[in-house]
Amino acid sequence: MGNGLLQGYYLVYCAEYPAEWYTDIRFSLGVFLFTLGMGINIHSDYILRQLRKPGEIIYRIPQGGLFTYVSGANFLGEIIEWIGYALATWSLPALAFAFFSLCFLGLRAFHHHRFYLKMFEDYPKSRKALIPVIF
Repeated sequence: MGNGLLQGYYLVYCAEYPAEWYTDIRFSLGVFLFTLGMGINIHSDYILRQLRKPGEIIYRIPQGGLFTYVSGANFLGEIIEWIGYALATWSLPALAFAFFSLCFLGLRAFHHHRFYLKMFEDYPKSRKALIPVIF
């Protein structure tokens, strides 16, 4: 709630965007990244929701989408969304929240990855925590 209030306050009372801002590369790239991140996030959440049948309480390994490469595909999608939003708005509050999201969700992805490695002997060893091939 606090983040929404801060972002909204900035956009309503502080931000001034000239008409040509909407053709600026920062805005265009930001909207693209936001949309890409949202798509990744929605698809990843769909995969996670399909892991269990109603009433099941077992853990399963997520498969498909970016889960092929990372344990925290849903977290990566959300981080990409906020980076895109920060670019599109070119604002300090959005940049601060994008950085917070990277730190907080990155740590959650790391912990999920570590949990999966301990829980499943057959967990893909090539899968990274958050960033494909790197981390």
